[in-house]
Amino acid sequence: MTVAAAAPVAPAAKEKSQGAIGLLLVMLPVLLVIWLVIWPIISAIVTTLWIPDAGGFTTKTYQFFFSDPYSLNNLGLTLWTTAVVAAILLLLCLPIALYLRFTEGGLGGYVQGLAIFPMFVPSIILSYAFIRVLGPNGMVDILLNAVHLPKIRTPYLTPWGSVIGLVWDNIPLTVLILASGLGNVSNAAVEAARDVGANRLQVLWSIILPKLTNTLLVALSFTVLNIFSSFTLPYVLGPAAPEMMGPFMQRSFRELNDPLSAVTQAVVAFAFCLVFGLFYVASVARNRPKP
Repeated sequence: MTVAAAAPVAPAAKEKSQGAIGLLLVMLPVLLVIWLVIWPIISAIVTTLWIPDAGGFTTKTYQFFFSDPYSLNNLGLTLWTTAVVAAILLLLCLPIALYLRFTEGGLGGYVQGLAIFPMFVPSIILSYAFIRVLGPNGMVDILLNAVHLPKIRTPYLTPWGSVIGLVWDNIPLTVLILASGLGNVSNAAVEAARDVGANRLQVLWSIILPKLTNTLLVALSFTVLNIFSSFTLPYVLGPAAPEMMGPFMQRSFRELNDPLSAVTQAVVAFAFCLVFGLFYVASVARNRPKP
């Protein structure tokens, strides 16, 4: 008596089954994103554009925002802070990531630990430490006074207070992203460039940076999103006027009891973040392997 061999599964049926399993796996995260992110965004846009008390469709909330000097100053401060923090992070974190990528020995582990350490420090603790060190009558002032030197002008409650705090807070993520991108740079390419006489600057410009283009864009996108969504550091360390968008939205909602203006400010902030978010999505799509 012979046993019939099992018929092989057709490739089309197998691909269809795998596709259904993949859809089931991503369904819950997608539904959560729709519920917690996309729907609130749509609701906020509709709320600011459709006001029954104003006769239906209107753009008066946006007209007020973009004609109000105080609102524009707050937006300008946020954009200025974002640009300065992003530039400082790239200048500070790229050498650290390069060192971690090409160094050998145990010292690199200590450098990596110090670079990632701010990730484990809560923002409120960082703010308190900043005030105790660089604030009025802080540790720096005490040390300068002990050696009979004049006091420094504290960055506390100035735009530079927010910059220093946000740079410190975003160092770990930026270093990790850049270090991950440097994994695409092969040692063979670097050694080949050195063999033909390229110096370190030429290797960086011709070999390393072209491989880091998408990684730099991803790091910049995450930095912008983190800064626009930050609240604690600008609220505690930054100036009261003008203020960044995070504290501005909170004050409009709670202190001024004006939720419509707060939602309008949130939509404007989201529009700027959306641009960099699209850069990130495009970068991820560009790096996906082609079938």
